[in-house]
Amino acid sequence: MLTSALAGFAASVVLIVAIGAQNAFVLRQGLRREHVLPVVLTCAVSDLVLIAAGIAGLGAVVTARPAAVTVIRWAGAAFLLTYAALAAKRAWRPSALRAAGQAPATLRATLLTCLALTYLNPHVYLDTVLLLGSVAQQHPHRWLFGIGAASASAVWFSALGLGAHRLAPVLSRPAAWRVLDGVIAVVMTAVAVTLLG
Repeated sequence: MLTSALAGFAASVVLIVAIGAQNAFVLRQGLRREHVLPVVLTCAVSDLVLIAAGIAGLGAVVTARPAAVTVIRWAGAAFLLTYAALAAKRAWRPSALRAAGQAPATLRATLLTCLALTYLNPHVYLDTVLLLGSVAQQHPHRWLFGIGAASASAVWFSALGLGAHRLAPVLSRPAAWRVLDGVIAVVMTAVAVTLLG
């Protein structure tokens, strides 16, 4: 039984650690120390729900509805490109960066962005619902596999969001924030392009 949980933890870590739209957003919120705990909880609970859905068999339903996958893919790409444009604007124009630094987003706006980055990103479905769901089916204790996978997600998002403040001394200069926003813009654009490819 413990083997299934550890396998789920390892499989989830391999998938989640790669830099993506959601990770970049959590990192940015952690660095800004803005609504970090609600963002971490939203990401961890979302992964738990999606992993459970995959183990319960939602992957088969999703693959049977290619039109729904196409709609989600295009909506996700549009959202990511918009988010990338905003990050690029902050990176390109220091005045936009200063305004962004002085005006923290509301909790509602932050959580809506977090939910959009999670649920409008087809890669999330591929990783959690389809891949982890199908791998879990190979284990005799599939729900323990899911608990391990969800635990890895919770650990990762907690470390990323709550540990990001350790990078604050490095990012205390406006130029460093411009570089970070530039990287975020590139990552978001790259993810959007892969969705459209």
